Amino acid sequence: MDHSLANGNGSRGVRVLLASASAVRRAGLEALVKSAPALKLVGSLQHTQTIAQRAVELQPDVILADLDSESSLRSNGSTNFPTVALIDKPDSSWTAQALRSGVKAILPRDAGIEEILPAILAAFAGLVLLDPEVTQNLVQSIRSPASPMEPPHEDLTPREIEVLAMLAEGLGNRQIADRLGVSDHTIKFHISSILDKLGASTRTEAVTLGLRMGLILL
Repeated sequence: MDHSLANGNGSRGVRVLLASASAVRRAGLEALVKSAPALKLVGSLQHTQTIAQRAVELQPDVILADLDSESSLRSNGSTNFPTVALIDKPDSSWTAQALRSGVKAILPRDAGIEEILPAILAAFAGLVLLDPEVTQNLVQSIRSPASPMEPPHEDLTPREIEVLAMLAEGLGNRQIADRLGVSDHTIKFHISSILDKLGASTRTEAVTLGLRMGLILL
């Protein structure tokens, strides 16, 4: 298929199926789509849950889905149609799931035709277009060294980081105590605090977490 603006039946315009639970927003988006010569509105739905079924019947080129929550798109099931989602501040996990399920563009709900039209055309061409803030959140989640499921950890003190580094060297309590000039009891206290702050159950696990978090280096 060449991605010209002629659709399968020979008429001009990218065929758009619109869905929004808000009558006011739906009317506004209908007006936006109709005002663009490059687009052709083929349907307007009140419920995003019926998108998949109606898309099969209407065969749009692109779906424009106005979502008032992150759960709105999940309940309709994945579709085989390129989708432009309008949603405010989606989290990175929702964004990743949406991209896997056929969403090609994600924009804030207050986007105007100058943003929506390029997004629809990009989706029609098989391209992905994301709002800059959405892209930034997604990149940050990918770069994060810790799993998003891990709870936040309390910061270690400089002395605790020093003790953790010595644990990584394989030193025992007495060796660490001698090197630091403190008692065995003090070292036991530091290690207990380290395990508690990192949520680790063993010294090995604490060292592993410390390496992953960049607190220590081997």
